[in-house]
Amino acid sequence: MKSLWLDRESGFTSDAIPDEKHFDTIVAGAGLTGMVAALLLSRAGQRVVVFEARTLGAVTTGNTTGKLSLLQGGALSSLRSQYSLKVVQAYVDANRTGQAWLTQYMEQQGIPFQRRTAVTFATSDDGGRRLRKEAAVSRDAGLDVHFSRDAGLPFPVVEALELEDQAQIHPMDVLEALAKDIREHGGLIVEGVQVQNVGSGQPVEVTTRKGTFTADTVVVATGTPILDRGLYFAKLEPNRSYAAALRPPADTTLPGGMYLSIDQPTRSQRTFPGPEGELLLVGGFGHTAGRAKSPQAHLDALLGWAKENYPGSEVTHTWSAQDYQATNLMPFFGKLPRGHGRIFFGTGYNKWGMSNGVAAALSITSDILGGQSDWASVIHHRVTSPQGAAQAVKLNAGVARRMIEDKAKVRNNPEITDETRPPEGTGVVGLYKGEPAAVSMVDGKVCRVSASCAHLGGLLSWNDAEKSWDCPLHGSRFTPEGKYLEGPATHHLQKTVGKKKD
Repeated sequence: MKSLWLDRESGFTSDAIPDEKHFDTIVAGAGLTGMVAALLLSRAGQRVVVFEARTLGAVTTGNTTGKLSLLQGGALSSLRSQYSLKVVQAYVDANRTGQAWLTQYMEQQGIPFQRRTAVTFATSDDGGRRLRKEAAVSRDAGLDVHFSRDAGLPFPVVEALELEDQAQIHPMDVLEALAKDIREHGGLIVEGVQVQNVGSGQPVEVTTRKGTFTADTVVVATGTPILDRGLYFAKLEPNRSYAAALRPPADTTLPGGMYLSIDQPTRSQRTFPGPEGELLLVGGFGHTAGRAKSPQAHLDALLGWAKENYPGSEVTHTWSAQDYQATNLMPFFGKLPRGHGRIFFGTGYNKWGMSNGVAAALSITSDILGGQSDWASVIHHRVTSPQGAAQAVKLNAGVARRMIEDKAKVRNNPEITDETRPPEGTGVVGLYKGEPAAVSMVDGKVCRVSASCAHLGGLLSWNDAEKSWDCPLHGSRFTPEGKYLEGPATHHLQKTVGKKKD
């Protein structure tokens, strides 16, 4: 699957691996957080290099729905259930700052985007009650929201909450403009270089698959931190959701807002002004990464919902993205523990990375350059609520239970042999010579790799929508051949069961 945003001729080409070995700052990850941080530091006169394991925007940023909104479903009322209004206000201020920076940047660079009204809608009485709570907290936090009973959608809604003057963007337009700007300020962006470890000395040593480099500071902007310091993998729940672009019949008038349901399953909707006419973008129907029996069934449910409400529409693209939700619901950003003030990170944006990701980059670069904002100070000094702590315990108890259950499960699965050939497009897990092995068949090619995740050894599950091996513990993902795609792992899977990781 390839997203609408990534399915185009790119004007970006990677820089070569640099001969120089020391930089002022090394950024790991060429998504929105990493690229904004790299630009701001480059503008300040630093020598900066961005190392990206895959390609520009390949992970979350290039697979988003591209909504830049302060109305975020039920986010604010959920935060208010754990924090004081002052902390919720700081979250809103952070997002407002990130939104303002990005819209101003797009205007300055001539990047097209559209101003839209954001709408959160309820389709049940319970959803309506939750929506009213969201409205109350939103107003307390200074957002000028209002109710509407006619959201303009082709299905009935109980109530809808609106916030005007939000924005929808093409994320790859933004990343390519940032890349050009970074280079004009002396920075480098190098694709195909996976950061595997970051030391804690001075200078900081950065180990990659293509050599070792050093820097005065390091920014880890990899979705979820690839470093286990601070155990953030245990404080984040990886969530996978689905998206599609559809071409409606010529006589169809599409609703003009950016829509999100407060009821489950989540349903998201916006438009995109494509070169051949306006497209409908839908999203949602998510699940915890690696734990769905059939991710394809979730995608099919999304497409079924879209076609039911927009009959005759033709699917042009389908894709999915992985987002991370903090157990305490608040994004993490700033100095990484045990990094001696030289390693910075951002994570846990919970599907709202277009504003949260930029806010994190602004705060990180302020820390590095010698400043800080009031909202960042409030967020940094918040106290985790009992509810947030309980959620962390629940999450990790679930992870431990899953590990135990999977160890028993793999022993009961059919044994993997040299002759194992699953049906096309499928993968199976079992014991091969006493060790967990994963075998798949994609495009007629059979691949056998270790079924133990390269992060902490979780038993991998087959993703039938994206033809990948996904870890149900912390969300690391790998190709059928075992190559790393995303998540906290820093190595590929063992290609032959029993051998050391490559």
